[in-house]
Amino acid sequence: MENQIGFGSICVHDPKEQRHTQPHQLPIYATSSFSFDSIEQGMDVFLGKQPGHIYSRFGNPTIDTVAEKIARLESFGTGFEASGLLTSSGMAAIATLLMGLLKAGDGILTQGNLYGGTTALFRDVLQPLNIHFQTADLSQFDQLEALLKKNDNIRLLYYETPANPTLDCYDMAALAELAHKYNCIVVADNTFATPYLQRPLQYGADFVVHSTTKYLNGHGNSTAGAIIGKNKEQMREAVLPKLKLLGTNCNSWDAWLLNNGLKTLEIRMDRHCRNARQLAQWLEQHPKVIKVNYPGLPNHPSHEIAKRQMKDFGGMLSFELKGGLEAGKQFMNRLQFCTLTPTLGDVDTLVLHPASMSHISVPREVRLQYGITDGLVRISTGIENIEDIIGDVERGI
Repeated sequence: MENQIGFGSICVHDPKEQRHTQPHQLPIYATSSFSFDSIEQGMDVFLGKQPGHIYSRFGNPTIDTVAEKIARLESFGTGFEASGLLTSSGMAAIATLLMGLLKAGDGILTQGNLYGGTTALFRDVLQPLNIHFQTADLSQFDQLEALLKKNDNIRLLYYETPANPTLDCYDMAALAELAHKYNCIVVADNTFATPYLQRPLQYGADFVVHSTTKYLNGHGNSTAGAIIGKNKEQMREAVLPKLKLLGTNCNSWDAWLLNNGLKTLEIRMDRHCRNARQLAQWLEQHPKVIKVNYPGLPNHPSHEIAKRQMKDFGGMLSFELKGGLEAGKQFMNRLQFCTLTPTLGDVDTLVLHPASMSHISVPREVRLQYGITDGLVRISTGIENIEDIIGDVERGI
């Protein structure tokens, strides 16, 4: 064939892939589309009669392989066979899933101590589409049941546990039982814990979302999200079409970087948890610290719940300094080793001030109601030497 076409044509056309042995590492499929051997094959792939890829907005071997890995991690030991989709970000995962599951007139029940971006999505994107939400204390089951009885348009319960940034934990099994009693879908954001520490599907959740940008990647070099569902038909018929039409898909490069991070997830999370526990214990003894939020501390309100449903207590904590907003700002500006940045889950220690960063769009009265005070500091504890982390936190205080 090559001898029958011109030099320029040989430059343009790729030869058939010559693969006789499998690559040791996952390849990056940097292609926007896929070709067919015949029109009949193309028709069958489009109709779903045979497997195959069409267009990278619909799926890609690199992306699909990593999505399957995360689905296997989230369903590990649960008895469920989950399926997964990768999106361009954690926010894209939440938006795609909820727009696939809900319609105008439906309602969402969630917590007030929720990631600020999620709250803004509910308020500024979904509410104008007539998908409303209301917040409640997810530990007060009598109040939750009263809300569900009163509002039969509530079709979905959405929760984070541990919550961002107060680290409150909620009884996932009890929430799922109550929600399913009123025919509500249950969605869990498992970004903080990762499937290594807890698996919401095991406790009745129908779907799990992640900002894989955080712990699953762990190295701060990729932005992506994941949707995991145990109802494969619902994933295929309700969620995937929305991903295709909204164009919220991941790309092969970010998926590949995510996969590299996943390889060390277990050993990274062990170190994150150990360092966070030691830092929390040190902060708890400091005279200038009013309160430490870490579910691994026995006096944390959610300690028993976390101990029951988590393998360990995670790498996230928050604390409040005496002196409020000004003390928090001074703390941030004194740091030299830790990094002031609006993300979490990387291998290095990251510090954030929720009131002026992640939760700046949340009304102050709502923040205060759920313990997100003006002087609250959130720390994503890294895997560095704990002495260096504590030394810098002490310098900040």
